[in-house]
Amino acid sequence: MSVFTPVSRPELETFLAPYELGRLLDFQGIAAGTENSNFFVSLEKGEFVLTLIERGPAEDMPFFIDLLDVLHEADMPVPYAVRDRDGRGLRELCGKPALLQPRLSGKHVKAPNNQHCAQVGELQAHIHLATRERMLERRTDRGLEWMLEAGAELLPGLSTEQAALLTPALDEIRAHKAQILALPKANLHADLFRDNVMFEGTHLTGLIDFYNACSGPMLYDIAITVNDWCLDEQGGIDLPRAQALLGAYAALRPFTAAEAELWPVILRVACVRFWLSRLIAAQAFAGMDVMIHDPSEFEVRLAQRQQVALKLPFAL
Repeated sequence: MSVFTPVSRPELETFLAPYELGRLLDFQGIAAGTENSNFFVSLEKGEFVLTLIERGPAEDMPFFIDLLDVLHEADMPVPYAVRDRDGRGLRELCGKPALLQPRLSGKHVKAPNNQHCAQVGELQAHIHLATRERMLERRTDRGLEWMLEAGAELLPGLSTEQAALLTPALDEIRAHKAQILALPKANLHADLFRDNVMFEGTHLTGLIDFYNACSGPMLYDIAITVNDWCLDEQGGIDLPRAQALLGAYAALRPFTAAEAELWPVILRVACVRFWLSRLIAAQAFAGMDVMIHDPSEFEVRLAQRQQVALKLPFAL
């Protein structure tokens, strides 16, 4: 179970008292997390998710709270920090920054169809449009410089075949870094995987886990999403689903010529980011009872993205 910091019932009851949401009925750890400790919490006045922030500096937490407030106020189906009686959204539990958020309805979709992907693309466009004019600044700690540094550190431990795949990918990031950073920017979810979105049937009901959110190129956010939502059985891109997602997005925010030119590069960059972070997590948590995503999934996806047939629609 991926709960890094256990919480006792008395500790939790003391923490929850200032929210004035009634008695604690039940709570349980959520096994799906890989970076934070998360708990489902049942109170007399509703269902909530408690998150203890395990990774990243505490000074970043106001950014997450402010971003979710912006999106919540724009009527997007996102969680937000519940305030206690003193108006505090960020508090501390077991020595960790802690947030209490409403639990959103719905279930994750393991095998998305075109309609699911179109709704994801539409929601992503709404997030970008809601934040691009008044973007909240936060530099990602998994950015291009991090990829170059982490990649260089990991290369000596990789197989010959893996190194032959990663080395040109790092060279490509180095060569296109300035162009990538010059692309149109907004606030990004930066982790918009299937396990962070909920549906009821084909209706999107929630987007969660904003703890990788940052400011940056919107195209990078879209590439991360396509690389997870629009896969065929070999790790390549399923064109009908990808076209549904990109078409729904572009109907709200048309792509630029610069984005169209860099699209294949950005798809590969997004693969590198998660291949490296998963390799690091696999090493750090080896032998521990922690959920670890398979790094080889993104190794395969990076290999598949060496040739990209998918083009951006409506490029201006």
